[in-house]
Amino acid sequence: MTAPVLDPPDFGSSGIVASVDGRVLQLRIARPERRNAFSLGMYRALKRSAVWADREAELDAVCVTGTGEWFGAGGDMGGRTEDAGDLAVEWDAVEQFPFRHLERCSKPWVAKINGLCHAGGIDLVLHCDVTIASDRARFRVPELLRGIPDPFMASRLAAAVGIARARYLFFTAAEFTAAEAEAMGLVGKVVPHDELDAHVEWALTQIGRTGPAARASIKRDMNRRLPAADTALFRDSIQSAEMREGMAAFLEKREPRWPRA
Repeated sequence: MTAPVLDPPDFGSSGIVASVDGRVLQLRIARPERRNAFSLGMYRALKRSAVWADREAELDAVCVTGTGEWFGAGGDMGGRTEDAGDLAVEWDAVEQFPFRHLERCSKPWVAKINGLCHAGGIDLVLHCDVTIASDRARFRVPELLRGIPDPFMASRLAAAVGIARARYLFFTAAEFTAAEAEAMGLVGKVVPHDELDAHVEWALTQIGRTGPAARASIKRDMNRRLPAADTALFRDSIQSAEMREGMAAFLEKREPRWPRA
């Protein structure tokens, strides 16, 4: 059957480059000058991508990857945004994040992890359905070094790698390799870097051979078994003295002076 010709709409961010290849929405995180850190506009673009893909019956999957040496470095802690008029201040701080929308989308999301993947990059990976990493990829969970209690990471990391490993990764913020990520269950498959494109293409072809309704049902059934993210953790902490100090220390490239009161 011939694939339809689909043109994705403008999702609202130059940092997320979108195209349709056959029956796959291809998304590329394209902000290498900031290590592919997510602006608020990029987060919103990912949400819009999930909503649009869910509505397009002719699409089979969404594939997201990075640019250069980075898959994603997490949220841009410098506060940079492309649309300061309506994104600089969110009425609800947790609503900027796209992760729940990825899970609600009936189409499988495939993470093609081309390079370093830290913080919110790992959040993105944890909320994708199929995860394939280059053997050059590296991973890190540095949130607590910034005083950030990430509820999306807390709810999904333990489910993926087990409580003991999740605690180790959170509390040490140690970087780990793609091979270690595969062994602990964070990613589904690691391949040599030069074979990443071909293997992801193979996986997308395999997904396209499956029944659309059946795979959507299985995605929904597996996701409903996962714990819900306690977004109040982040909402209650975003204006705390500890988080402000953690973010300031990161930007000033110094050790944080944690408030103890």
